[in-house]
Amino acid sequence: MKIVVYLVAALATASAYANPTTVKGNPKAAESIVTKVCVACHAADGNSPTAANPKIAGLNAEYINKQLNNFKSGERKNPVMAGIVKDLSTQDMLNLAAYFSAQQPKPGTSKDMELAQLGQKIYQGGVQGAGVPACASCHGPQGQGIPVQFPRLAGQHSAYIYTQLNNFRLGTRANDGAKMMRTIAVKMTDGDMKAVAAYIQGLR
Repeated sequence: MKIVVYLVAALATASAYANPTTVKGNPKAAESIVTKVCVACHAADGNSPTAANPKIAGLNAEYINKQLNNFKSGERKNPVMAGIVKDLSTQDMLNLAAYFSAQQPKPGTSKDMELAQLGQKIYQGGVQGAGVPACASCHGPQGQGIPVQFPRLAGQHSAYIYTQLNNFRLGTRANDGAKMMRTIAVKMTDGDMKAVAAYIQGLR
């Protein structure tokens, strides 16, 4: 029942993410921006080698576009990204979204298998008694995401996943539709977050 409620809420708030019919970018037109700006943190193919910077290869274009717009508006706060997007046009952001969504994501490997096994239980079944639903219900069994509403997670750096979950828990990240991630994260312990992050890093 809880999974159904979350899915219904997600579909009802899909407009909080970009409308897929409006997201039309030109990947080729983004190449100069990628080379000059994005490559330093995310790599040219979007597979950031640095744990603090997310892998953005293979994320759906609508999600990428939404995040860029949220950074620009200040709805999602990050001083580094705010400085980067301030001079980007609406079309630039659409082009970048199209470019990175077309890149092939590289798989990751869970570093702590014992922790990842605990994370697998949370990812697939939630946290019983705490009101935490299975991550798989929105992000897919293998972490591939469900366009347009939910991003791909598979292979993402565990440190980045943990940081974002904690930001949602603290309310310092608040650009989630219908407060879905904030509602979930506040019910998770620090251990829950680290475990599920470890598992997600190894998903492919």
